[in-house]
Amino acid sequence: MANMNNYSNPICKIFETAIPIVQAGMVWCSGWELASAVSNAGGLGLIGSGSMHPATLRMHIQKCKNATSKPFGVNIPLLYPDIEKHIQIVIEEGVKIVFTSAGNPKTWTASLQQHGIVVVHVVSSTKFAIKAQEAGVDAVVAEGFEAGGHNGREETTTFCLIPAVVRAVQIPVIAAGGIGSGDAIAAAFALGASAIQVGTLFAASKESSAHEQFKHTIVNAKEGDTALVLKKLVPVRLLKNEFYEQIKYAEDEGADTVVLQEMLGKGRSKLGIFEGNLEAGELEIGQIASAVAEIKSAKAILNELWNQFLNRQQHIKQHWDYT
Repeated sequence: MANMNNYSNPICKIFETAIPIVQAGMVWCSGWELASAVSNAGGLGLIGSGSMHPATLRMHIQKCKNATSKPFGVNIPLLYPDIEKHIQIVIEEGVKIVFTSAGNPKTWTASLQQHGIVVVHVVSSTKFAIKAQEAGVDAVVAEGFEAGGHNGREETTTFCLIPAVVRAVQIPVIAAGGIGSGDAIAAAFALGASAIQVGTLFAASKESSAHEQFKHTIVNAKEGDTALVLKKLVPVRLLKNEFYEQIKYAEDEGADTVVLQEMLGKGRSKLGIFEGNLEAGELEIGQIASAVAEIKSAKAILNELWNQFLNRQQHIKQHWDYT
């Protein structure tokens, strides 16, 4: 694995990682096994706390610390009901990196940084990127429309969003949404990103805590098999299944937020992603699922991505160097 320290990459400096690839903190997929495997391979692994009770989060952090001596982080959705407990746990357990999302970064950024924690916030628009910078975060993740799971209402695609956010803020930008190859990494860097975040590929990895049937569904996905729905609530990209068809029909018929919330209910993503109910569950995944051909280890995914990037970088240098 190539070492990025020679490149003076700002994200590698902040996270103290070898390469500027972050594994997204995904609900029901990103436990300690995946996070530690990614960190051990040179990237930044994230524990996804959005699907965890406080005691479960503490257990995953402790197991991750035992499994890796490398930096890792925790993704915390700020609208989580037990947010105060989650914040306290990451502080008590000495977590050094926290990615926040789905809420106002002003609420917790300063208090986390007072404990020496690097804070990164996920945004879907330049407006929210600027607000995150004003809140004092150390970096932002610019996540485009292609991403799986909860998404921005603006529906801005990743490669439109990256340069816009890079122009709008002075802090490092991590590109996310539909990035699943070294070629895409090179493109993201060309647009000004300092690092990239990958979700879908790692959701289907061997170390992912997702159900095996969900992983195989990702591998079998074709172009057009995902769609953005529930726009009246919180937009979310899903694989098309029976639950998706029910939601789509209700939305087409003009269902209001109350009806949609009742249809969504509780535990719908757990049912699909973690328990493997592929028809009644909410199967959150990104558009890049159609490019996932097999279930691989996290290390193999990182190595493949980085080697593809280095090859593309060399190709560009050979064919487009006019100096």
